[in-house]
Amino acid sequence: MRSDATRNREAILRATEELLAAHGAEHISLDRVAAAAGVGKGTLFRRFGSRTGLFQELLAERAAALALAIETPGSALGPGAPPEDRLTAFLDELCELAERNLALFAAHERACAEDKYRDPTYLRWHAHVTALIAAARPEGGLDAEFAAHALLGSFDADLARHVMADGGVARLKSAVRGLAEALLEGAATPRTRR
Repeated sequence: MRSDATRNREAILRATEELLAAHGAEHISLDRVAAAAGVGKGTLFRRFGSRTGLFQELLAERAAALALAIETPGSALGPGAPPEDRLTAFLDELCELAERNLALFAAHERACAEDKYRDPTYLRWHAHVTALIAAARPEGGLDAEFAAHALLGSFDADLARHVMADGGVARLKSAVRGLAEALLEGAATPRTRR
């Protein structure tokens, strides 16, 4: 029974990816996914609950390797490296993830629009980026939570698609790195208030 559930889950996620690549998010219904996966609509509903749940699960699966790297000591993303380096490495990996999964990012954004800032994957990414910014600039001068939202906003699917249309993922990486560096450098520079 458990192997059937695992097999069905994998078939559903694979079918969703294929439909996203072929047709985009606006043409994906749960009926269509169930038919492409060879499962009943009830199976899909029991496992994911809704289109939002389906896209959330698919994004979480695609981000699993990134989550593991964040926790693995010795990796560029993992504990022990300086926070600025970890932040840059994380943002670079997020650029790569966005490039490979742009249709999924777009579908996920549309499905989660009402609760974007409560999405489990977004919450994990935001907490991680906030912690790195706070560790990089413990003296303050920067609202780490807001800065994390600003950096993650760079991965809006339409914006990422627009930026990558002229320069590919290398341009997106350079732009996001530049933004992160500007935020951190700005926080390190004392400001006089008027």
